Amino acid sequence: MVHDGGTSRRKEYAETTRQAIIDAARRLFSERGYFATKVDDIATFARVSPATVYAVSGGKQGLLHTLMEIWTTAHVVSATISRIEQMDVPEDIVRLVAAACRGMREDCGDVVRVLLTTAPHDKSVAVSLAIATDRYRQAFVPIAQRLLQLGALRDGMDLNQAVDVLWFYFGYSGLFTLHDENGWTYYRAEQWLGDQAVHALLRTDA
Repeated sequence: MVHDGGTSRRKEYAETTRQAIIDAARRLFSERGYFATKVDDIATFARVSPATVYAVSGGKQGLLHTLMEIWTTAHVVSATISRIEQMDVPEDIVRLVAAACRGMREDCGDVVRVLLTTAPHDKSVAVSLAIATDRYRQAFVPIAQRLLQLGALRDGMDLNQAVDVLWFYFGYSGLFTLHDENGWTYYRAEQWLGDQAVHALLRTDA
């Protein structure tokens, strides 16, 4: 088979263009806010035409949804869950969850902030946030299941309660409050939240 170099180059150029548009939108949404950012601004930063932004991404709504998809489907989520399913020490599991959530917040906190601040004022963004939240919470289910299988949960705590506790400590608010409002480093926040979650979730002899 003859390799079609022209087709390959076109695909490479299309992907490079798409990534430039996504990167520009992410930067501008974070710096200016979703509503203050115009498609023309994204086009200027990405060095493409506004028509290309719409054609490639569907405009601002499509771009923010794409950023949500990138965040919620990151490889670290499935990799962390797979690793936890093989772990036998309950406290180590909770500490790994704390570390993974901290790492993702450092990598994608800007996207999360844009979704949280924009969703109350835009129905389409609210839909994207709802999808993200569902995926985020569902990621805690196999983690809680593993703790339950190990007999590590506090007496009287069922699977749903364990997921709720994991969400309380590692959902949206905890890391943002400690880092953004209290000025803690993400690492310090990770350690403190891990300590509290261990105490709240696990039997004292786990």
